[in-house]
Amino acid sequence: MTPPFSKLLIANRGEIAVRVIRACREMGIATVAVFSEPDREALHVLLADEAVSIGPAPAAESYLSAEKLIAAARATGAQAVHPGYGFLAENASFADACAAAGLVFIGPPPAAVRAMGDKMAARRVAVSLGVPVVPGASAPVTDDKDAARIAADLGYPVMLKAVLGGGGKGMRLVHRREDLPGALRAARSEAGAAFGDASVYIERYISEPRHVEIQVLADAHGTTVHLGERECSIQRRHQKLIEESPSPGVDAELRRRMGAAACRLAAAVGYVNAGTVEFLVDARGSFYFLEMNARLQVEHPVTELVTGRDLVREQLRIAAGEKLGYGQEDIAWSGAAIECRINAEDPDHDFMPSPGPITRLSAPAGPGVRNDSGIYAGYTVPRYYDTLMAKLIVWAPDREAAIARMQRALGEYQVVGVRSTIPLLRRILRHPDFIAGKLDTQFMERLDGAPVSGRHRKVAVVAAALAAYERAGREIPPAARPTVSPWARLGRPGASGWRPR
Repeated sequence: MTPPFSKLLIANRGEIAVRVIRACREMGIATVAVFSEPDREALHVLLADEAVSIGPAPAAESYLSAEKLIAAARATGAQAVHPGYGFLAENASFADACAAAGLVFIGPPPAAVRAMGDKMAARRVAVSLGVPVVPGASAPVTDDKDAARIAADLGYPVMLKAVLGGGGKGMRLVHRREDLPGALRAARSEAGAAFGDASVYIERYISEPRHVEIQVLADAHGTTVHLGERECSIQRRHQKLIEESPSPGVDAELRRRMGAAACRLAAAVGYVNAGTVEFLVDARGSFYFLEMNARLQVEHPVTELVTGRDLVREQLRIAAGEKLGYGQEDIAWSGAAIECRINAEDPDHDFMPSPGPITRLSAPAGPGVRNDSGIYAGYTVPRYYDTLMAKLIVWAPDREAAIARMQRALGEYQVVGVRSTIPLLRRILRHPDFIAGKLDTQFMERLDGAPVSGRHRKVAVVAAALAAYERAGREIPPAARPTVSPWARLGRPGASGWRPR
């Protein structure tokens, strides 16, 4: 099979850069990695066929520099640029600049990126197509008085959202009128810093919804299909922690209706490539359009495992002008897949980032286990970028078996040297509501308030006492510091990512 491109530059880093390199290698495409100074020894740099330095640590001077990325592509003879997710993945100006430089941008047309990047414009498209949206304003708020009037009409609580937002930035939940001015200032400030546009709009807050998204693929020949849904309700601060497919709250009829709505939206804006349409689903099964992400999603592997479709390969084929070669009737789903995000964070201390050297790493394996990672033993997690280190994904014939497999895989995962989200993920997987599929975006609040029971109670009490002692500004006496992991005392040495203090 002739590869769609001879050489491709990956304008990103971490696990997604590794993921793209692997797909390219299987397709016979040479790869060019780019790296900032702290990433000189990163895994994606070691795996690529070529690597180009693009500057110092700040992303604005390296991974967000369109000029440096395009210069690297031209200098190495790359034909195409894959942006991954984050950084410039949804930057229409970067897509324009790639085209002007004679490079193929592995993503949707710039016009489609602009149409879906502006949330107000995207809402208007959805309304025109008969796709339900969360009740809210039809334009950004202009001042405090305007915001108060809109919020009063909608009824509290309301949600403030950045017009060009994403990833939870520029979002604020407001329960009371007196809190609105302060929340509006904070949301505008955050939106301006993150997206260069401080515009904010207001929606009614939907209580305890599921966050469900639909994966679409569209080629340049008029074919658009959906690959089903992903359940993404397990979030903290609007950042996803666990995703799965299919959703335990979506039946075949709801999947058909949401999938059809997602395809209508994609087709209406001339979307080409892989994309994701996000919805809220309330307790009655009604769904509301949130936004469309014009890129590959972090959680795309769960869709790959239940559909057997390699989404990065499909992106490359579509960008090269190939036809999908199949229709909606050819999409089939099999089994259940779950993804857990392994972040370098301390869940016990407000998810504080935990950069530093990884002194020991042992990733799980075995039947149905996939580990998409950007780290290795001896690698230093830099403090400058997103904390995502790896994604652990499992597949099994049904959801119950997938949960058991993920519990086993998390138990095998050892990351020593930095804190990680692994202990929290194991706790979520054990929660009765998660096991029962009773999920919504407030799940983490319930988890934080859930009592610890059984044989873990003593460990929890000791940990809470030590944390309280530290919060009081006192140094823990050496004699009080545990020298052996409490998880090791329970017969699970190293499984939690715990490290001696």
